[in-house]
Amino acid sequence: MKKIYKLFAAGLLSLSLLTNTSFAAPAWQLPANGKVFYDDAKQIYIADTMKKLLREQFKVEFSVPSGWKYEKFTVGDAKIERLANLKQKKSTRVVLQLHGGGYVGKLSSWYRDFAIKQAVITDAREVYMVDYRVAPEHIYPAALDDAQQAYEELLKRGIKSENIIVFGDSAGGNLALALSLRLKEKNLPQPALLILLSPRTTFETDFLSRTANADRDLVLGKNNTKMYNAVFNPVYAGKIPLNDPHLSPIYADLKNLPPTLIQIGGYELFVDDGIELIKKATADELNVTLSVYQGMPHDFSVLLPELDESVKSFTEIKNFVNLYMPK
Repeated sequence: MKKIYKLFAAGLLSLSLLTNTSFAAPAWQLPANGKVFYDDAKQIYIADTMKKLLREQFKVEFSVPSGWKYEKFTVGDAKIERLANLKQKKSTRVVLQLHGGGYVGKLSSWYRDFAIKQAVITDAREVYMVDYRVAPEHIYPAALDDAQQAYEELLKRGIKSENIIVFGDSAGGNLALALSLRLKEKNLPQPALLILLSPRTTFETDFLSRTANADRDLVLGKNNTKMYNAVFNPVYAGKIPLNDPHLSPIYADLKNLPPTLIQIGGYELFVDDGIELIKKATADELNVTLSVYQGMPHDFSVLLPELDESVKSFTEIKNFVNLYMPK
């Protein structure tokens, strides 16, 4: 049984869905280990899993875990969803999720499910997911404007910037960096941390790994024709030059951005994106960590969370957050 509440106020439309969770499953927990495969067996498993996910169009059945609240609301043009752990009474940590999808894919239940994992990993009390506007209907800076509106809404709700962890994967990693740069331009407070999973750090298409890993990246490579083509035809850019720092943050001034963790797969199209980002970030004296998970494809922890490499990446995130945000 669901109860629906509507609230209209000063440009804010909020629709809250409170689900009866008496029979809901418990939330995901971080395991000690994941499935272990080696060499060819690992690639066969990834290929088979991706065939299934592509065939089913990444559909996942999302249900709100027991003891959690789920709601949707809008702020201006930004559509936002919130998941809150009602049992989490002590933590002040809050996650802002900027999902991937090449700036052409909308927020899906896959990311709602992943938001639970993000909250558990970081010990956050709630996660805000931005269902930002996407191309080709909405080009730059629509997604960035939505991300900024969502971030400012968190501040208006009394959430301190030093308690906010911004997660971005793939295009969402690009958006997380663009958001942080926008905040700096407008003299707004930075979040505590940036967690970037397989981030796209330039809209340019001539990095060597974009072609060298085209067959090895079993998530974003040639086997995924739609998204592979989207990489080389970045419609979100519109008429903006592809090396514009607002689209390609490897050309931006990264000074004074938050401590940043970058995780990439060794077989992914965006290997060079991660490497060039850490070069620029180091030159700009940003506190940055890059981890390369060998033999893994793009967005591996998002799409293949059951693998041991993904579990290790989750543990690394947990330790990174605890290092910079002591309880």
